[in-house]
Amino acid sequence: MKVGFIGLGVMGAPMAGHLLGAGHELAVWARRPEATAALAARGAHVSATPAALAARCEVVFSIVTSSSDVEALAFGHEGLAAGLASGAVHVDMSTIAPAVARELAARYAARGIGWLDAPVSGGEQGARDATLAIMAGGEEAVLNKVRPLLAVLGQRIVHIGPAGAGQVAKACNQMVMVNAIQACAEAMHLARAHGVDLAAVRQALTGGSAASRVLEVMGQRMVARDFTAGIEARLHHKDFGLLLAEAHRLGVPLPVAGQTAQQLNALMAAGWGRNDTASLLRVLEGGAGAGEGAL
Repeated sequence: MKVGFIGLGVMGAPMAGHLLGAGHELAVWARRPEATAALAARGAHVSATPAALAARCEVVFSIVTSSSDVEALAFGHEGLAAGLASGAVHVDMSTIAPAVARELAARYAARGIGWLDAPVSGGEQGARDATLAIMAGGEEAVLNKVRPLLAVLGQRIVHIGPAGAGQVAKACNQMVMVNAIQACAEAMHLARAHGVDLAAVRQALTGGSAASRVLEVMGQRMVARDFTAGIEARLHHKDFGLLLAEAHRLGVPLPVAGQTAQQLNALMAAGWGRNDTASLLRVLEGGAGAGEGAL
């Protein structure tokens, strides 16, 4: 297929590479020209604008930071909507507000263009290994059209429901995951206060009912005090802002998530937004003065 990809960061670049490697004709666009160089060297076409990219593609993927980024990409000056033909599809894999996903789907539908919100879980490693979990919101016919492309990027593709439903599932994913990171940080903080071996505590926990992928990965980061970013904490902070705004709008109490959000606020205030979310441990320790400072 003729495919476009926008958002060539630590996750987007390997995802675009998988599509190219699967034999699809790939076009790319980025604000920073250097971000396209590696894919261009492999045969990808570099477009001058999102509209120009869209004009040559049947399906366009995007994975960018915020709701406003996706809105501008879709309907801003020389945005995708200016180039996409009727019957084309925009698959957005960013984490954005469900309401924005629904609005964009409706605006595209008025032009005969398909939409899928398809946020992912699995992080940079999942993107590199093509093992992402993909949570899809949109019409089933649109999902079926792009499913062969999604299968190149991930192992589990679940149709959650109509437009915006993928974003609801992603919010739930982020809430469970980051709350678990906070729980790991509290466990490590308690163990350290007792003066016991953190590595031994983590080893014991991974063999019992507390075992989880979060404990395996983030627990090890905390034991090793490795706060270099896997996924930057500022992105989890952004995600919690989205999910708590939705909870407030719906009147849904999320007491644990609310507490974790305050810890993420403290993390950001300490200047660790571009470090890993394992830095929640350092927040418990009392800020930069208690640890090594921002790495």
